[in-house]
Amino acid sequence: MPDTLPKILMIDDDTELCQLVSEYLALDGFAFEAVHDGQSGLERVASAGADLILLDVMLPRLDGLAVLKALRAGVYCPVLMLTARGDDIDRILGLELGADDYLAKPFNPRELVARIKAILRRVELAQQEPQQAVTLLKVNEVALNTQNRQVSCCGQLVSLTATEFQLLELLMRRAGEVLSKEELSKNVLGRRLQMYDRSLDMHISNIRKKLAQFSQVEKIQTLRGSGYLFLSETAV
Repeated sequence: MPDTLPKILMIDDDTELCQLVSEYLALDGFAFEAVHDGQSGLERVASAGADLILLDVMLPRLDGLAVLKALRAGVYCPVLMLTARGDDIDRILGLELGADDYLAKPFNPRELVARIKAILRRVELAQQEPQQAVTLLKVNEVALNTQNRQVSCCGQLVSLTATEFQLLELLMRRAGEVLSKEELSKNVLGRRLQMYDRSLDMHISNIRKKLAQFSQVEKIQTLRGSGYLFLSETAV
């Protein structure tokens, strides 16, 4: 396969599922590789890299959450977590550790491909030269540079995933305006808001925690039943 194909690395001990995913992704023009335990997954990422990682939670040698934690301590690579259906704890922990999204097993392969494409689009946007006239946003102690994709709070750099960056940029561009969860989900996650899907809330929570390391001033306000608001000035 040409090196230009997006490379997907699947870390999952279910070999039959890996084969199925391989066949679907090949049809959509992805390069695919699978390893079947957490430690081998980390070693493969270190040696060959990947454009996106499909990461199962339940893995031999090193579980998926430990793998994700190790990945987030190094160079950023988008991660789609694969969790057992109904296992909310693993989903929440995965998002808290910096997963870009999650998908519950068993899943529809078409949904998997759609999630992968949505994540890769967000990463691509994060790497493109911005077209907006405004390249530097400064609101309520937070500075966001769309040109070099850096965020700082009170002068201190804040490390965000591509999903978190895009969420924060949208909120800051429309500071002082309430944005509904439905709008945020469609514009950033690339899908309609789904019942019981807490991924958007967890991404917002992660942004809050990261900004709170450098400032105790409230930045993002939750309006129950309405959505989220980035405060245009320090709340009194």
